[in-house]
Amino acid sequence: MAGAIIENMSTKKLCIVGGILLVFQIIAFLVGGLIAPGPTTAVSYMSVKCVDVRKNHHKTKWLMPWGPNQCDKIRDIEEAIPREIEANDIVFSVHIPLPSMEMSPWFQFMLFILQLDIAFKLNNQIRENAEVSMDVSLAYRDDVFAEWTEMAHERVPRKLKCTFTSPKTPEYEGRYYECDVLPFMEIGSVAHKYYLLNIRLPVNEKKKINVGIGEIKDIQLVGIHQNGGFTKVWFAMKTFLTPSIFIIMVWYWRRITMMSRPPVLLEKVIFALGISMTFINIPVEWFSIGFDWTWMLLFGDIRQGIFYAMLLSFWIIFCGEHMMKVNTQMSTITTISSALASALLVPRTKDQHERNHIAGYWKQVGPIAVGSFCLFIFDMCERGVQLTNPFYSIWTTDVGTELAMAFIIVAGICLCLYFLFLCFMVFQVFRNISGKQSSLPAMSKVRRLHYEGLIFRFKFLMLITLACAAMTVIFFIVSQVTEGHWKWGGVTVQVNSAFFTGIYGMWNLYVFALMFLYAPSHKNYGEDQSNGDLGVHSGEELQLTTTITHVDGPTEIYKLTRKEAQE
Repeated sequence: MAGAIIENMSTKKLCIVGGILLVFQIIAFLVGGLIAPGPTTAVSYMSVKCVDVRKNHHKTKWLMPWGPNQCDKIRDIEEAIPREIEANDIVFSVHIPLPSMEMSPWFQFMLFILQLDIAFKLNNQIRENAEVSMDVSLAYRDDVFAEWTEMAHERVPRKLKCTFTSPKTPEYEGRYYECDVLPFMEIGSVAHKYYLLNIRLPVNEKKKINVGIGEIKDIQLVGIHQNGGFTKVWFAMKTFLTPSIFIIMVWYWRRITMMSRPPVLLEKVIFALGISMTFINIPVEWFSIGFDWTWMLLFGDIRQGIFYAMLLSFWIIFCGEHMMKVNTQMSTITTISSALASALLVPRTKDQHERNHIAGYWKQVGPIAVGSFCLFIFDMCERGVQLTNPFYSIWTTDVGTELAMAFIIVAGICLCLYFLFLCFMVFQVFRNISGKQSSLPAMSKVRRLHYEGLIFRFKFLMLITLACAAMTVIFFIVSQVTEGHWKWGGVTVQVNSAFFTGIYGMWNLYVFALMFLYAPSHKNYGEDQSNGDLGVHSGEELQLTTTITHVDGPTEIYKLTRKEAQE
């Protein structure tokens, strides 16, 4: 009778397949570490203080910090006093990029954070809960001689979080406050060559606008964008992996549909996982090189969310489908309350038809759905709004901060519940399989060796899953604590790039291996390997409670590890 490929594959062939996948995994890390540059670049911009003495500031006039049409500038705020220049007449101008450089669509996105240099003055101190209100205009052009085109114009409020470490006495006047950096702007595409920011700090004492914010000396911006070289490597990986996963997905589903029975739950989930991986791989980012698609960051977040939700659901269902249906007392979980046990375990009274539906796992999959929904709403409140207002940040208001924290906390609780369910189910699967190994000595030598191999391969796949998850966490931590690159002799390894390409390649290989190893096999076993020669007494039947079955019934690996005691 036929089974899954992993059941019928010899240990030698399984090692060969594993070796090939390992080679591709190493290549994925090396591509990012040795070929690609760092994923992102940070550039510092110091604003230039321009003077706009027009009576009507509402009329658009773009003030350039340098170049042939540069504005009338002042070196510092003190220079404005003898020239009778008011605070409302000062415009902080920033040109992006720096002189003699151009932006490129290969940069993919622009993220800016803002740093205010605020000097301490006895008669102009920063009050508690002070808020700075900026009138910001953003423009672009693609030629140095072309006119600027307005892209956005918004009133941008930001709360100041500053401390002054020295005594607040006259001799310490002029020293700077230590202020936290502020989120400023995020754009999901870089479709133009030049950008210009004009930032005003309008003062209105009657309305308490920009009053009690200290003496702002300078405004500094730090712009972060993706490196063009890394973008090209990333696009190349996506272009290569898309047909690879798509072909194995079509091949897998074709073998499923060739069966005389309809697909079962685990087969559907594996196929859905392949679809979500293909959805991530499709290199639609190529179009962002020619089109101004500012929604690409949000779209990328949605694609990743769908994949991770499917991956977490697969792990739960994969473990649940290998839980044993043992008609014995609940003595195996006496240390756990009955309420927790009923929530963690797939109900043992379910029949095969019930277990073939996702509704049978609502307690385990529910936290995934709730957590994913919370993160989706959070992303829509942040990057969704930024599609129309690039200066928006949900963290800039008290209500927004509380709302964002609420979504994140709920998602974190759901994640903890999920891992509690998953760890308990994995423990139960390994415990039950180990308990059934005591029946192996009663079998014939050939059949015992066959089943020992099946158990080994199942445990091996479970350990590979844990290894992939562990590698993702480890490489993420390493990429955060290192300087971004390692130097070994004359070779420079880009750690952050290796993390992105290596982990991305790893999950592609993981999905590829799942669809290949769990596709139906064309091999058949002889009649001598039926249940008759198991040598099990008292009418005991060994099998797993999985829903993967072939034409004639459950496959070999799943029949082995479920024991139904017949009284």
